[in-house]
Amino acid sequence: MLIDIGVNLTNSRFDKDRDDVILQAQLAGVENLLITGTNVLESQQALDICQQHSHLYCTAGVHPHDADNVSENYLDELTALAHHEQVKAIGECGLDFNRNFSTPDNQQRVFREQLALAKKLSMPVFLHQRDAFNTWQAILNEELNHIPGGVSHCFTGNLTELKACLDMGLYIGITGWICDERRGQELFDIAKYIPLDRIMVETDAPYLTPRNLRPKPKSSRNEPKYLPYVVRTLASAMKVDEDELINCSSTNAKQLFKLAG
Repeated sequence: MLIDIGVNLTNSRFDKDRDDVILQAQLAGVENLLITGTNVLESQQALDICQQHSHLYCTAGVHPHDADNVSENYLDELTALAHHEQVKAIGECGLDFNRNFSTPDNQQRVFREQLALAKKLSMPVFLHQRDAFNTWQAILNEELNHIPGGVSHCFTGNLTELKACLDMGLYIGITGWICDERRGQELFDIAKYIPLDRIMVETDAPYLTPRNLRPKPKSSRNEPKYLPYVVRTLASAMKVDEDELINCSSTNAKQLFKLAG
């Protein structure tokens, strides 16, 4: 049984057929989905979807892109969401200095505040990082000992960054980026260094559609039903059996997020 730990199911590209996307995922062996919350509104929307499907879970948090726009009481709103049993982590939170849709100062403040919230609520964190590794790592090192774990979502870094994440005790989330021979070759080459007890798999749908899909779908929209293609490529890169990878990644997700079953 596969668990997709990162699906942007609140995205408008799923508005017309969201229930069918969930059904097709199940038919493909992707039993559980963790819907990503990227701001207070979308975290609430993610929870609303989960409350219609008992096998779905979600996160509640503020993506660094949205750090400039948080309300004065956003932490209270996240706290209220986090008390629901289907909310399993604080996030997506972190830093993104690649595009700086929010100022670096606000990104760091909101990141620290969400880590403090995770500490207060004793919840794991769902982490984002792009072009900000050193600052991100320094902030995490201050707080991770007080938080029950986290996952580096959609990891696309180099070997030095991978080893640093593992040294911090983080799980590593791998997406269809690894299926892209143009920009994902480095990730493919270093995946063998990820221990099986630290690996998780995700689609980040509707983004990062695996390039090895055959036949190539008419739509560019990624879906959780395509997660087996990520698993196949990742198993090859890690030089492990696909079934072993599925079992280990699912066990890891259940352990970190305290999922039923």
